[in-house]
Parts: sequence; C-alpha cells; structure tokens
Amino acid sequence: MSDTGNISATISNGTPNGTPGDFVAESGAHAVDPAEAVGGARRRRGGRSDVVRSKLPEQRPYGQPHLRYHPTEVVSADELEMIHNGSMRILEEIGMEFLEPEARRLLAAAGADIRPGETRVRFSREMVMETITTVPSSFTLHSYNPEHNLEIGGNAIAIGSVASAPNTYSMDGGRRTGNHVDYQNLLRLSQMLNVVNFIAGYPVEPIDIHASVRHLDATYDALTLTDKPIHAYSLGRQRNIDCLEMVRISRGIDDATLEREPSIFTVINSSSPLRLDTPMLQGILEYSSRNQVVVLTPFTLAGAMAPVTLAGAVAQQNAEALAGITLTQVVRAGSPAVYGGFTSNVDMQSGAPAFGTPEYMRTAMMGGQLARRYGFPYRSSNVCAANALDAQAAYESVFSIWGALMGGVNMMMHGAGWMEGGLHAGYEKMILDAEMLQMACAFLDPVIVDEDTLGFEAITDVGPGGHFFGTAHTQARFRTAFHHPMISDWRNWESWEEAGSPQAHQKANSIWKEMLRAYEPPPMDAAVKEELGDFVAKRKAEGGVATDF
Repeated sequence: MSDTGNISATISNGTPNGTPGDFVAESGAHAVDPAEAVGGARRRRGGRSDVVRSKLPEQRPYGQPHLRYHPTEVVSADELEMIHNGSMRILEEIGMEFLEPEARRLLAAAGADIRPGETRVRFSREMVMETITTVPSSFTLHSYNPEHNLEIGGNAIAIGSVASAPNTYSMDGGRRTGNHVDYQNLLRLSQMLNVVNFIAGYPVEPIDIHASVRHLDATYDALTLTDKPIHAYSLGRQRNIDCLEMVRISRGIDDATLEREPSIFTVINSSSPLRLDTPMLQGILEYSSRNQVVVLTPFTLAGAMAPVTLAGAVAQQNAEALAGITLTQVVRAGSPAVYGGFTSNVDMQSGAPAFGTPEYMRTAMMGGQLARRYGFPYRSSNVCAANALDAQAAYESVFSIWGALMGGVNMMMHGAGWMEGGLHAGYEKMILDAEMLQMACAFLDPVIVDEDTLGFEAITDVGPGGHFFGTAHTQARFRTAFHHPMISDWRNWESWEEAGSPQAHQKANSIWKEMLRAYEPPPMDAAVKEELGDFVAKRKAEGGVATDF
C-alpha cells in the first residue's frame, strides 16, 4: 500500500469521459448508492431548497485551528540527538538509492558521494545540514479562493481529506472499486465539511477513467467541485507539468506569480527501505524547480520496511526524509518542503499494516520532534486499520489524531474518511472523522478568562443550592457556550428511544446524504473554467500520458 495513490489495479475496458468533470449518473458495473447521485442530479433541477438546508447539521465555521499547547516530547533531547546521529550514519555509510539520473547528477554536483555505475547516493552530514537550512519554516499554500489560502508551519494546522484509496464504502452500496461517481461525490463532501482545509489527493481512485488521462479529469474535478488547495500525484514528469498548468489556470495567474505563490503540493514517498524511485524523483524535480510544495514522507512500517524497534524505524524514516528534502533544496534553495512522518508497525502474526496503535502515536510525536529540530513544517495523518465503522475505527482514529496534534502537526493528511489501512474511503467514516476533528478543534479553542467569564455576579445571584439555567449570564451565552456535535446524542434514554434509538453509523449515513443534496459548486469565473476545459480537451486529444495498457 502506498501513500501516493499509485494503485496497481485492473482498468475496465471503458473509454475516457468525453467532457471533463461531467457528473456521471451511473457507474457501469460498479454498485453506486442511488442517494450518491443527488449532488449532480439535484443541481440540474434548480438548486437546494430551504428544507434541504435546514436538515444540515451545525458545523464549526471554516478556519484553521492552531495548536495552543506544547507538543509532547516522547524522547529526551539526548535521545533525539542519538536518533539524528543514527540517521546521519545511515546516509553517510549506507546511503540511499536515487533511481532518476538527473537527480543523481544534481546531487553529485552539490557534493554527494556517488560511485561510478551505482545508483546509491551517500551524503556527508555537513552537506545535509548545510543544504536544509534554506527550507522555509512556514509558507502560504494558495487557492483560487483566497479565503481558503492556508498557513503551513508554526502552530497552524491544516486538515486534508482522505486520499489514495482504491475502494470506497457506504452502508447502502457496500464496498466497491473506486470510480468516477464516488470520486466526485467524496470531493463534494470534502467541500461541504468545514473542518477539511485541503484536498489531500484522490479521495478514491477513479479507476474507470483510463490512466492515460485520469489525472486530467481528476484534477479538473478537484478544481471545479472544490475551491480548497489541492494535491497532485507524482506519477511521472508530464502528469506533474499538466497539474501545474491546471492550477495556474484556475488561479488566473502567470507563471511568475505561480512560482512566487505555492499553489499545489505533492507527496513524495520513499520506497522504504532507502530508495526513491523515478516518478517520485521527477516530482521533486518538477515541483521544487517551480517553487511548489513537496511533502517528503517515508512509508516506514516497523518490522517490515524498517527495523522492528521504534528508535531504529524513526532513524530510518528521518534519514529517508532528510535525503529527499536535501534534493528539494539542491533543485531550488528556499522551495517549500514539509517533513512527513508515517511510521507505524505491522501485525507480526499476519504482516498486515496496523494504524492508530500506541506505536503509531509515539512515532507521530517523535516525527514532530525531529521536524522541529530542523525547523521544518510537519505532516502526519489520521489513519486506522478498521474494516468497519465500529469502535475500532473510532478509537484508532482518535489515537492517530491525538498523536498528530501533540506531535505538532501542520498538515494532517487523510483527515476524514480513511479506513482499512487506506484500502477504502468511507462515506460514513468521513462524517465520523469530521465529528472527531471538530471536537479536537474545539479542544484547541482558547479559554477566555476575564471578569465577565468568571461569572461572579451569576454565582452571587444563584447562591448555594440553586441552578444557573435561568440566569442572565447563561441566557446571554447558552447558544454558543459549548461545542455542538453532528453525531453525538446527549438525550436521555427515554427521549433517545422515542426518537427511534438512532446510532452513530445511521446518523453519519443520513448526514452525508443531506450534504450531497445541499451541495453547490464553488463559484469559478466562466472564462477560467472554459480555459481549464479547453486545456483538458487538448491534452486528451494529444493522448494524455503514455501507459502500458
């Protein structure tokens, strides 16, 4: 399983869609919930009604949360330095394979040690530590809607949608192969959920679009169905170039402005242990050279692709991340890069990846410690290994969210919807995760302490043995005093039973359907949308990108 969405799958013998971004009412052999088509179908019938709007759950306003607590330090300063030195020794004595010749040429010119006929690159610690000093500690990730520009770094947190799943699941339609209908609808949900700040990638892989043009349709959809910053997969040079151009068009800017204002990001996964392959390296070369964001994330699973000990696994993660980030600065000093931590463990009985574990939680915090040591923004994830929307899905995700937050996360990937170790994106799980993330954001709200909030007059008025329901202090604040959940049910047993005994998964199922009914696409200038469509049509006429099938 890769974090990049480079999913190996059999593609059905369909033809690429004729018009980019058209809503697809049916999905061929794929089972699709009837309710999942409401987003596009209702829009053509004239828009949402007041009745539809009134059924939507209350959400927190859109915005970026900020970490107001000190991140947790899992290891001491001395222990952290031991991990750093272990990483330096890996890079100096063992090295890392770079499979793209241009990357090796640039690194050799910058002082890396590459022996004749080898793809392995060895780095001196002096070269690494000097080169990475130009990584910006914070930057702005831009959208064509300036209200959705994101601060990346410092104590700011940005939360992304689920990404890269090959399958999707809903209670009505069950588990099914990724397809264009589900892809578009999960984008719509990502737009509707205020707690989601950016599109982390394809929420589910639209496998029914041929791989030669999939990136064109998928990026068009992400740019027109949402107005939040987007991700592009590094699956070869031409796909990178196409996505860069589409983002430039969407913002209505020239190339020089794009290079001043980072507007898209890509996740670069090392092939652990100790290898960066050609498509990933081409992503660094294209995005860093254009001053766009590279999130360098080793996919290290302790006991499988990394040592079974947490210290060893994190030392390897750190070495791989530093090697890739070093290349970003060799390509273009000062280009934005993010340190990604994704170390978890495997089930040593089955070999299956495990997420949301105590080990994952600790390595998430250790990754944050290392990112802060180097002055990098930090990426972590909300992940779980649960196959069903049950207690396991909730408690593993809570562990992942907490590990990310207390690790000092700046970019939380896979924030809403990740299930089954990343093998399916869940409609109901998106809502459940949004509920948990909103609670986490409320936890990060500052506590206001002043004469008014201390409530001395209210306490005086009530006195011993009274209650505060009717006080002026309560009446002036009760509507906004506390967090309002989307799913949690705080009624007593009798009232809850009288309402039909609704449970969390049923509420989540109802909420995503209401959100799709109420969805409206974000405004985009008609000329810009036409230019985007023309670009996609042109690239499709040229054949897109060559593939093996």
